[in-house]
Amino acid sequence: MNKLDQLDALSDEYDLVIVGAGPAGLAGAAKAAKLGLKVVVADENPAPGGQIYRGITNSPVAKKDILGKAYWQGTELARALQASNCDYTPQTTVWSAEQTRDDAGAVAKPATFDIGMSKGGKTRLIHARRLLLATGALERPFPVPGWTLPGVMTAGAAQIMLKTSGLVPAGRTVLAGSGPLLLLLADQLKRAGANIVGVLDTTAKGNARSALPHLPEFLFSSYSLYGLKLWVKGKFSLPIVNSVSNLRIGGTDKVERISFLAGAKEQVLECDHVLLHQGVIPAINMSNALGCAHRWDEGMHAWVPVIDDLFQSSVPGIAIAGDAGGIAGATSAAVSGRIAAVAAAQALDKVDARTASAMLDSLVKEAKRLGAGRKFIEALYRPASRLMCPTDPSTIICRCEEVTAGQVRETIQKLAVLGPNQLKAYLRTGMGPCQGRMCGPSVIELIAEERNVPVEEVGYFRLRMPVKPITLQELASVPQSTASKNAVMR
Repeated sequence: MNKLDQLDALSDEYDLVIVGAGPAGLAGAAKAAKLGLKVVVADENPAPGGQIYRGITNSPVAKKDILGKAYWQGTELARALQASNCDYTPQTTVWSAEQTRDDAGAVAKPATFDIGMSKGGKTRLIHARRLLLATGALERPFPVPGWTLPGVMTAGAAQIMLKTSGLVPAGRTVLAGSGPLLLLLADQLKRAGANIVGVLDTTAKGNARSALPHLPEFLFSSYSLYGLKLWVKGKFSLPIVNSVSNLRIGGTDKVERISFLAGAKEQVLECDHVLLHQGVIPAINMSNALGCAHRWDEGMHAWVPVIDDLFQSSVPGIAIAGDAGGIAGATSAAVSGRIAAVAAAQALDKVDARTASAMLDSLVKEAKRLGAGRKFIEALYRPASRLMCPTDPSTIICRCEEVTAGQVRETIQKLAVLGPNQLKAYLRTGMGPCQGRMCGPSVIELIAEERNVPVEEVGYFRLRMPVKPITLQELASVPQSTASKNAVMR
C-alpha cells in the first residue's frame, strides 16, 4: 500500500477510484490491485476500516474481548490492503464525482469520471476509468424531544469513540432504540467499564409476528448463531426494558433524565448520557448526486441504489458495494467489493471473460448465501412509525437549520407540499452541511404521513455536487479546466 500524505502525490488517472475504506472498499481494492488495476482508495478517516472496523490498525483497546471477535476479523482485510500496491489517501474527502464532459457540458467519454478530492486545505481533480462507491451506511435519524441536548449522541458515535480512542461515556448511560447494534454496543461498553443504567428497547410488539415467516431462513443463515448469542447475553447481563415508547430526553443545559412509557407505565431514568439508535440505512448521497437510479426498499424502509448481481449501478462505470448498496453486514460487504473489482477488471480488459466468469460465479453465490436471513432482521427491527414521525411539534427535525416537526407539518399543510425538494425551497431542510443525512429520512416520513400516501410516492431529495462541504479556499486551489468547472457548476 502506498500511503499518500499529500494530494500532489496522486496520479492524474486511475483505472479504479474507490470511495471508502470499510470492508467493501478494502476487499475491492486488494482484489482489483491483484488483477492488475491501478487503484486509489480515498478515505475520510485517518486509517482503514470504515465504521465497522474503525481503528482496526491502531485501536488503543488492548483487551480484544471488549470489541469482540467479529471486530478483529477486519485485521485480515486491512493487511490485504497494506500488502497490495494500491494508493491510499487518508483524511481525504471526495466532494465531487462527475462523468467526464466536454466544453458544452455533454458527456465526452462514457464510463469515465472526474473526481474531486480535498485534503489538508487543498483540492485535486483526478480522472477515473471506473468508480466504486463503498460509502457504507448511516444511522437512521432518531428525532425525539431533547435529542439535541449535550450528552445525547448516536450509538455509532459512541462506538467510534470506543474503537478509536478507548473512551466510554462517564457517568450513568442509557441506550435507547432498536436493532442489533444497540445490543452489541451496550455489551461492548459494559465490558469497557461503562455504567449502563438502562437499555430501552423500542422494538414494536407486532414486529416479531411479522418476522416469523422469515425465521427458517434466518436460522440457517450466517447471522443466526452470532445474533442469538448476542440476544441471550443481553437478556441476562443488561438492564433491558422492553416495549418502550414516548421517549423524551430532559435537562436544562445537558442531559439529566429520560422519560418513557414501558407498556402503559410511565418511567423516568436519571442519566448523564443517552445513546440513540434505530437501525442503519444506505448512505446514498453520492450515488444520488451521480444520477444512479434508486428504489424504495420496504424491508429496509429506505431508498437504496438499483444494482445488479455484480453490484453495477444504472450509470455505466459506477459500482456500489457494501452497505451503500443495501445493508447486509461486514462479511457480505467484503464479498461485494471483490465482485465489483472483478467486474471492473473484466470491463477494462485486465482479465478475460472466461477467467472473470469463473471468479464471479463463486463470489456471487457467496454473496447470496451471506445475504440470507436479512429479511428476518429487517422485519424484527423495523422502526416504530411514531419514532420516525414525531408528534411533538417542538422536536427538531433538521438540526442544521433548526427546523421543527411543527414547522414541517404546518408548511406541508398550508403550502400543499408534495415532496422533499419542494419543502427544501420553503424551509431549507436538507440544505445544511449534512445535506439531508440527518433529516432526509424523517422529512419524507412526515410528508408521507401528512399526505396520507406511501413514502415511496414522496420520493427523496434531488442532490447535486458537491456532496460534502468544501471551502472557497479549496475551490480556489483547483487549476481552471473544464473538469473543475463541471465539478461545481450546473
